[in-house]
Amino acid sequence: MPPPDLDAIARFVYEQGYLKRLPRAGWIVAGVGAPESVAAHSHRAGVIAGLLAAMEGADPARATLLAVWHDTQETRTGDVPYIGRSYVSTRPPAEVTADQTDEMPEPARSVFRDAVAEFEAGETVAAIVAKDADRLDCLAQAVEYRAEGNAEVEAWIESSLAGLRTDGAKALAEALLRQTPGSWWRHALGVEPRHP
Repeated sequence: MPPPDLDAIARFVYEQGYLKRLPRAGWIVAGVGAPESVAAHSHRAGVIAGLLAAMEGADPARATLLAVWHDTQETRTGDVPYIGRSYVSTRPPAEVTADQTDEMPEPARSVFRDAVAEFEAGETVAAIVAKDADRLDCLAQAVEYRAEGNAEVEAWIESSLAGLRTDGAKALAEALLRQTPGSWWRHALGVEPRHP
């Protein structure tokens, strides 16, 4: 049997490369001069989702998949900041994903459509964890921008905290707020104690 036509997947790979260059628009509203990209956000949200899933007894691989795929539609819709959502509407993420994956061979098409639908529904433990990971990455990024001197990001910290649902996410948020963005490397170098 010949391999499936991979042209649609190749186009999608290039399409997703655009997310590496697409800045997160909310940070521009907050006055951040060189904000993170959508892809950078999705990467760390995926890492957080896997960690949270392990803490919450969910499937880390599934939660990571949902978190990594949750903003893939922004190649076609852009990243609309929260303030703009009252004025601008985009197609639902599941519809955009259906267009993006329409020519992909099975089972890739169904796997990724199902992942986006699950994330958007927010009912499974993996989806709840992935949404918490999305918020936790926003919180961590806001703390990083605050450490760089941007005081306008407090609203992002507060809204991220308010949306957390799992106990593990709430505990991790407290830990993120206790640490500073540079504490990881000071700890690794032994400048900060290993165990408080």
